Amino acid sequence: MSKRIVFTGGSGKAGQHAVAYLVAQGHEVFNLDLKPLGMEGVNTLITDLTDSGQVFNALSMHFDFDGFATGQGPKPIDAVVHFAAVPRVLIQPDNETFKANVVSTYNVIEAATKLGIRKIVIASSETTYGVCFAEGDKDFHAFPLEEDYDSDPMDSYGLSKVVNEKTARAFALRYGADIYALRIGNVISPEDYANFPAFLAVPPSRKRNAWSYIDARDLGQIVDLCVGKDGLGFQVFNATNNEITAYEPTEAFLRKWAPGSPITRPMGEWEAPLSNRKAREVLGFQENHNWRKYVKAP
Repeated sequence: MSKRIVFTGGSGKAGQHAVAYLVAQGHEVFNLDLKPLGMEGVNTLITDLTDSGQVFNALSMHFDFDGFATGQGPKPIDAVVHFAAVPRVLIQPDNETFKANVVSTYNVIEAATKLGIRKIVIASSETTYGVCFAEGDKDFHAFPLEEDYDSDPMDSYGLSKVVNEKTARAFALRYGADIYALRIGNVISPEDYANFPAFLAVPPSRKRNAWSYIDARDLGQIVDLCVGKDGLGFQVFNATNNEITAYEPTEAFLRKWAPGSPITRPMGEWEAPLSNRKAREVLGFQENHNWRKYVKAP
């Protein structure tokens, strides 16, 4: 069923693939970003999401010029997907990264819920698991990494995402909205598979990403499934593909390369350490872009 979706950050690496997937499913998408997307059929509204007034305005506007033809004002919005953010540390000063990510997320969720929009999907991150941007060589508490993990990031970016999850939970409780936070793994675009042989040759190089990833196109599918899944209230989902990025089965690989992290349940033979089990079981996610389709075995 076609829906009207406001997507923030659709011009970014992950966003552009997710937007393309949503459009391919027949949805009408309005992109809010600081730079144009340049995708046919998707209008970009240049919006500073740290300005609450701009966010309220953007969520109560026509998507494009065709909207004026009805003479009835802007149509209702079915869902908001919030991907816009400073995408990692070391792009802006730490305080600016934290401020931009936390304030923009608060503004988007507040505006959406107060305008009566009851489906919101936000981009959280693998960094909430505390290792990606950690100081030194930090071990994960245990494997698999699942949504009940005790999040403990050290960095400004991961901390902003933990705060955003709490913001989402608060508004979901307050307004009875469905707000789903996606802990997005290392985003891989099609051209990035050229880097996999080097990753696979040096296993420690992928520890910070928990030897897991999300194909940007499959991320689009997860977003679409979230938009279509109603009634769950606040939820967190790991957004990763199915399999570990290694040539050795998961448990044997982890015992060798992550001996400081216990394995707390039997894992699938090739299950990603940053497990997407909940997304598969609750949302019905079925990956289309397993890395082995694009990377030749040695």
